[in-house]
Amino acid sequence: MSPEKLIQLRRGVVIPAHPLALTSARKLDERRQRALTRYYLSAGAGGLAVGVHTTQFAIREAGLFRPVLELAAAEERRQKTLTLMIAGICGPTKQATLEASIAASLGYDIGLLSLAALKDASEDDLITHAKAVAEVLPVFGFYLQPAVGGRVLPYSFWRRFAEIPNVVGIKMAPFNRYQTIDVLRAVAESGRASEIALYTGNDDNILLDLLTEFRFGETRLRIVGGLLGHWSVWTRKAVELLAEVKRTPAPTPELLTRAVQITDSNAAFFDAANAFHGCIAGLHEVLRRQGLLEGLWCLDPNEGLSPGQKEEIDRVYSAYPHLHDDAFVEEYRHLWLS
Repeated sequence: MSPEKLIQLRRGVVIPAHPLALTSARKLDERRQRALTRYYLSAGAGGLAVGVHTTQFAIREAGLFRPVLELAAAEERRQKTLTLMIAGICGPTKQATLEASIAASLGYDIGLLSLAALKDASEDDLITHAKAVAEVLPVFGFYLQPAVGGRVLPYSFWRRFAEIPNVVGIKMAPFNRYQTIDVLRAVAESGRASEIALYTGNDDNILLDLLTEFRFGETRLRIVGGLLGHWSVWTRKAVELLAEVKRTPAPTPELLTRAVQITDSNAAFFDAANAFHGCIAGLHEVLRRQGLLEGLWCLDPNEGLSPGQKEEIDRVYSAYPHLHDDAFVEEYRHLWLS
């Protein structure tokens, strides 16, 4: 990773978790996949996370891991932007190091390391696994919430993980305040607080994460950006939001109110009422309404909107028109799809 990109990572940027565009036959729709990448880059995103949960972990079994990563990387090069390219890395060590090698060969800067496949591994084994991947590609830690396949990772793990030299960032997405604090305290006490970029993945608590200064003894930490499935939609507004947070010296009542509105919107998109069953389809529905996706299709035909989820998305669209970027998408969509 270049020094310029490392500075960008630590400064904090918007990183959408890139969805997967499929045809009605559940095959890769390259035109719309490219359009999504163009949308995020045009919206001002400072990074792209590809091959992650929002992209659907099943791309690996479908033989789409390399093609999907290639499409995003090619589009980023064509646009000539300074964009952090982050690849999702999954599976046991042999698979994970192979995926990291593929990502590195395609020009990706960082691997977002999911430990979901190692549910029964010991803490020692998890650290050995992370070190092996970090030898291939700089690593972004990933605390994935158990409700969508992650596992509980204690303070002791994160304290050791933070000491791995090639760990450059951590995405905290346990959707749990106690577990989020475990990560923050571990980084603070590792002595690497200035080296490890902290990003929220708590889609249920985005704005409060970004507004809070965390203090552990004499060490002060900020969550500098977000790597979020939620930011795969309404992305232009997310970029404006992060810029507003950075120029705001202290939380304002209006920002605190907006924090709740964003969480309410996320509940609809992610289908919180149904244990997140429709979390990917909900994001697809927003992109479909904007004309960026043709349909809601996922690789797993059992994934779709839950009963009542469409109506919930209708509700938040109507309640919070200041949060969506439909006008921006409408203006440029024809260029992205060309």
